[in-house]
Amino acid sequence: MDGVREAAAVGAPAAWTDLDAIAYHAGALAGRRACVDLRTGETLTYGELDRLVAQGVAWLAARVVEPFGARVATIARNGLESLVLMYACERSGAIFTPLNWRLTAAEIAELADDAKPALILFDAEFSDQAEAAGKAWPAAVLASSAGVRAEFAACEPAAARPGAPGAPCVILYTSGTTGRPKGVMITRAGIFWNAFNFTAIGDVSRHSVMLCDTPMFHTVGLMATCRCILQCGGTLLLSDRFTPGGALARLSDPVLCVTHFFGVPQIAQMLRDDPAWATADFSRLKGLFLGGAPLPTALCNALLADGVTVVNGYGSTEAGTVAHMPIDPDATRAKPGSVGLLVPAMEIRIVDADGAAVPVGATGEVWLRGPAITPGYWNQPEASAKALEDGWFHTGDAGYRDEEGYLFLVDRWKDMYISGGENVYPAEVENAIGLLAGVREVGVVGVADARWGEVGVAFVVAQPGADLAAADVQAHCQPLIARYKHPAHVRFIEALPRTASGKLRKDELRRLFAQPE
Repeated sequence: MDGVREAAAVGAPAAWTDLDAIAYHAGALAGRRACVDLRTGETLTYGELDRLVAQGVAWLAARVVEPFGARVATIARNGLESLVLMYACERSGAIFTPLNWRLTAAEIAELADDAKPALILFDAEFSDQAEAAGKAWPAAVLASSAGVRAEFAACEPAAARPGAPGAPCVILYTSGTTGRPKGVMITRAGIFWNAFNFTAIGDVSRHSVMLCDTPMFHTVGLMATCRCILQCGGTLLLSDRFTPGGALARLSDPVLCVTHFFGVPQIAQMLRDDPAWATADFSRLKGLFLGGAPLPTALCNALLADGVTVVNGYGSTEAGTVAHMPIDPDATRAKPGSVGLLVPAMEIRIVDADGAAVPVGATGEVWLRGPAITPGYWNQPEASAKALEDGWFHTGDAGYRDEEGYLFLVDRWKDMYISGGENVYPAEVENAIGLLAGVREVGVVGVADARWGEVGVAFVVAQPGADLAAADVQAHCQPLIARYKHPAHVRFIEALPRTASGKLRKDELRRLFAQPE
C-alpha cells in the first residue's frame, strides 16, 4: 500500500499500526488480485479475501468458546486455509501459532503443552503430530483442514474485534538450536513495522508479486513475504512446498510475473544446482532476497556471475527484517560479505561484553531497538529479561559496521572460540573453506584442546565427484586466514545438520565430533 509506505516514511501516526490491511484494500482495491493458491489454482481478489476472513472470524467463534487471547495453532502446509485463519485470529483477538510440521510428534507435543492452544488446524499428512499435540493439551479442539475452506464459506461474515496494537497477535517458535524452543510473541504493531521494514528495503508496492514457498511457521514466509505483500496491496503466490524445478518454473513464468522471491541460502544453492537453472528467465525478478543463515561468498559470487541480483540480508524472528543490501549487484560486489544497511524503523548498537559501544569497525555483540522488536517470549519471563534490556534486544550475533554504515556479521557471539588466546569466528573460516573448488558446504565449530585451549573442526560436504582430502582443505586455508584460524581437524560428511529454517545445528556437529570416526 503505497500510501502507508509514504506515511511511515515520514513518521506514521499510531493509527497505521491498528490498520486491517485486508479490509483497507477491500475498500480501495476490491477487484485487485490478492492471492493465488498455487496448489489449487484458486485466485482471490482483496474483496473476496476480506469476506472470507470475516467468515473465518465467525467459524473461529463457533469453534472456540472465547477466541480473544486464545492460541490457535496450525500444523499445516502453506494454503489459503492457514492464511485466512491467520487474519481471522487477528480480527478476533486470538493469537495465531503456526507450528513446525517438520518436527516429530514428541516435539510438537512439547510446543502444544507450552502454547496450550484452544484449536489446532492440521493437514491429514500431519495427523500423528496433531494427535500427539491433542494428548499433550486435551483441551484443544482438533480440526482437519480438509473441507474447512467450505466451512468458512458457509458462515455469515462476522465483525472484527481485534486486540490492541500492542497485544500479541502471533507466536512463532524458534528453531531451538541451543535447547528448548522459545515462543516469540509478535504484536499487531510489530507485524506492521516488520512488514514495513521489508517493504522499504525491498522496494515492494501494490504492483509487486511475491512467491512464497517458505513455510508460514517461519518468519521469512509469514512476515517478510505473506504479511509484507498483502500489507502493500500486491499479489501473493502461495505455494505449499518448495521444489527447485517448480520454483524456477514459476520465477520464469511470464503470466505469474514474480518480482520478489525470498529464501534461505540453501534454497538458492538448490535452485542453482537444478538443471532448469541454465534456462530460467529472471528478467522480471527485482531481486533474489536471501537471509536466515550466512550466505557463503562463493555462492554469492556464482549467483552474481549468472546475472542474478542477489540481495543479502539479516533478520530474526524476534526483530523481523533488520538490514539488507541495496538492490544493486555493484553494491553487493563492493561490499562482499555484508548484510547491508539498517532498515528505517530500527536502531542498532554494537557493544562489548560490558555493554559499552565499540568503535566503528570493531566487532561486538549486535543490539537492536525498534517497534518491530518482540515484547518477549511466551511463558519464559527469565529468557525475555535476559534478551531484552531497556528496549534493546540482545541478538547474540557478533558483528561490526564500516564507515558507511554497512553491517557485517562475523558469527554468533556464543559460537566464537578462543584458540591460543586468539578469538576465532567460525563463519570466517567457513567462508574461506567455501571458496575451495569441490566444496559444497562447510560448518566449523570449536572443541576443547589440551594444548591450545580450543581448536576448530571443519565438517565439509563435497560436491558430487570431487576428490578432496583434509590436506587439501588445510593447504587452501594457508594464504587466506591466519594459522591459528586453520581447522585442526577436518571431517567429510554427506550433509550438514540444519533446522527447518536452514540454520546450522552446531550442537549436532559437536556431538558428531565426539563420536569416533
